[in-house]
Amino acid sequence: MAGTLTGANLLSRIQDTLQDTTSVRWPEAELLRYINDAQREIVNFRPESSATTANVQLVAGTKQTLPSGGLRLIKLTRNMNGTSSSATGKRAIRIVNVDILNTQEPDWNDPTVSGDAAHGTVVKHYIFDEDDPRNYYVYPGVSGNAYVEIVYSAAPTDLADTSATISVDDIYANAIIDFVLYRAYMKDAEYAGNAQRAQNHYQLFTASIGQGNQAQMLLDPNNDMVSNIGAVPKVMQQQGR
Repeated sequence: MAGTLTGANLLSRIQDTLQDTTSVRWPEAELLRYINDAQREIVNFRPESSATTANVQLVAGTKQTLPSGGLRLIKLTRNMNGTSSSATGKRAIRIVNVDILNTQEPDWNDPTVSGDAAHGTVVKHYIFDEDDPRNYYVYPGVSGNAYVEIVYSAAPTDLADTSATISVDDIYANAIIDFVLYRAYMKDAEYAGNAQRAQNHYQLFTASIGQGNQAQMLLDPNNDMVSNIGAVPKVMQQQGR
């Protein structure tokens, strides 16, 4: 989700730390560029920080591409009956190992294939390759109007001015501030102590991102499935679902 803090909110904190509230050494436009750089760096480390959920219409065939501005697929969740915000959900979609699929259904990419792999309008599985994060494949392939709900990491929108709000959640504000201070002090790294200040703030930035990831893993609701495994239907346990 997008944040509520504006560029001005962050700049006031940054300028206080830099002791440059009149923007003499570091103009606001320069610090604003650093804020935009910080957002991109956060999304690079934490793709879920810019997670976007959308209903999309698939193209014919098996290979699909993220919407404009998409950086990385996070998951496909379910089939939908349209692309509007009021569309309702249909069959769930599960990820599948491409090697297993290729072994069992070697012709699944062929639009003329018959049987379970016959192309249609309902997706059962999807395939994702870490080396090609903007694209993914669906099984069976698509031959007509097919709609799915996807979650993907979107490129953060640059702040055009200080009144614009950040694209990442407000919880990343401290990380943004530390990244901007790192870049600002690097500008004056030739002065005594500034190079070390820059490195300290970059370490604070990476630590904030890393610790946030650890907290997210610790509080992941999926962890409850381990303690509740007895409540899962036996057939799902056997199939690893």
